[in-house]
Amino acid sequence: MSSYPEKNGPIHRVVPDGDNVPRLVCKTCGYIEYNNPKVVVGSVAIWKDKILLCKRAIEPRIGYWTLPAGYLELNENTEMGAKREAQEEAGAELKIQQLLAIYNIPRISQIQLIYVAELINSSIFAGPESAEVKLYEMSDIPWSDLAFPSVHWAIMQYQQIKGKTVFQPFTNPEDDSTNITFSADNKQ
Repeated sequence: MSSYPEKNGPIHRVVPDGDNVPRLVCKTCGYIEYNNPKVVVGSVAIWKDKILLCKRAIEPRIGYWTLPAGYLELNENTEMGAKREAQEEAGAELKIQQLLAIYNIPRISQIQLIYVAELINSSIFAGPESAEVKLYEMSDIPWSDLAFPSVHWAIMQYQQIKGKTVFQPFTNPEDDSTNITFSADNKQ
């Protein structure tokens, strides 16, 4: 018999009855902790044919450009989350138009929902997670300094539907020929 009391909480990795995946379980009360993918929400935000980009002031990929996006919060729908992220990262106010894409990134357990949105006005400023924000013409986008493949995908897919009012949302490109290389520590 151990002289240490049994620890409580979801700390024991076991396969619960009726399941087929090891999970963290509390042996005292039976609570099962389910770790599920994170949902990221964001937007390709447009002002007069220019795309809003934010230079990251935080890891991962600090110093690289991204779309305003981040984790969905509890009790928030995806459109609210995309608007909040644009406000937090770029001081931007958005009018969401339509869902552009749903990206599945299983290696980091993320699902990304990216919207097409219009900026309500051109007043933008860098929030705490951004070192800089800028409205880019398509021809001036810093392609080699984009933070993640999904940023590249979203911008390119936006170009395919630009001017359309109805379109089917995209998913991950089958053949991503962007030639962007990211190491495992870059988180995407």
